[in-house]
Amino acid sequence: MGTNGEDTLTAAEKNLQSDIPIYKFIITGGPCGGKTTALARVFSFLRERGFQVITCPEAFTIFGSNGMGFDYFSTDGIDTVIQNSVLDVQLSLEESLEKILKARGKPGILLCDRGPMDGSAYLTEEKWNKILESRGIDVTDLRDQRYNAVFHMVTAADGAPGFYTLENNQVRTETPEQAVEVDRKTQKAWVGHPHMYVFDNSTDFEGKLQRVVDRISGIVGLPTNLSRRSAKFLLKSRPNPYLFPRDVAFHIFEVEKVYLVSPGNKNESYSFIRKRTTIDKNRNRKGSVYQLTTAQLSSTGEVIEQKRIISAREYSSAYKTRDCSRHIITQERISFLYKLQSFTVHVRQRCVCIFNHVLFH
Repeated sequence: MGTNGEDTLTAAEKNLQSDIPIYKFIITGGPCGGKTTALARVFSFLRERGFQVITCPEAFTIFGSNGMGFDYFSTDGIDTVIQNSVLDVQLSLEESLEKILKARGKPGILLCDRGPMDGSAYLTEEKWNKILESRGIDVTDLRDQRYNAVFHMVTAADGAPGFYTLENNQVRTETPEQAVEVDRKTQKAWVGHPHMYVFDNSTDFEGKLQRVVDRISGIVGLPTNLSRRSAKFLLKSRPNPYLFPRDVAFHIFEVEKVYLVSPGNKNESYSFIRKRTTIDKNRNRKGSVYQLTTAQLSSTGEVIEQKRIISAREYSSAYKTRDCSRHIITQERISFLYKLQSFTVHVRQRCVCIFNHVLFH
């Protein structure tokens, strides 16, 4: 028997100590946006391709389906109590299900029906910040560090009003106008996540679902026919986001990108680590998120990338294997949404400013 008792560990216990990749995705959106159908479609698609997949239910729906009526909100201050409780259940469910997935010892995916930041859409900024302060956490902890990507399904009330209905959700009560308002607030709650994608109603519903499947396929390393179209513009100077329209939410980040030494043929594969630090309006650093990206050239000539959130310790360790023949890329990024489109301004260290507009998801 080993000195540390390793011989007595079960297979599940050993798996929990391994580096088996577990992806966590948020599927959120406004009322009647197709979230439930998208969850079911993605679940089946990934299962059929060998992934272990578990869906994490929406905590608020659990409460509403088990006796908590909207009349509860008539009690002064109970909105904060409810959202705090929703947050408790949501985080606990996610962490427990992720642990189960990892114990299986195979690549796994946790599909979350909404996420912790959704609660901020139903509270004032002051009330939401008090909840975070009471827990000793900030937005970076809840929004950026926990999930590989966020997929927002725009409500049918915005772009396809003829398909907006209250019949398929017993806890939904919003009018079309209210649905659009909630949708906008939910989008705003997740703006700033490095991989947030908004799926509008510019195609039929089947096309909308296929866009979600294609985007997730690209993230987990599956072949995809998705063609990401973007337009890039060279700006004369750095824009001042504080002069943006008041309804445009934005976030500023400091990014460090470091390429690593790649084994074998460098033309066939590469990898890099990235540190993204939130910068507040006073230019203070408010927390960092770390990511490892590996890319491989497939037999068809397609570059398949896999992205994984890593810890600060893993980042530091990987940094020691950086490719010294390549420059470390540092830049400032300003991320925002405008009219359901994702925009990022890249301000590079040498004052070269590139505007990246993602046209379609």
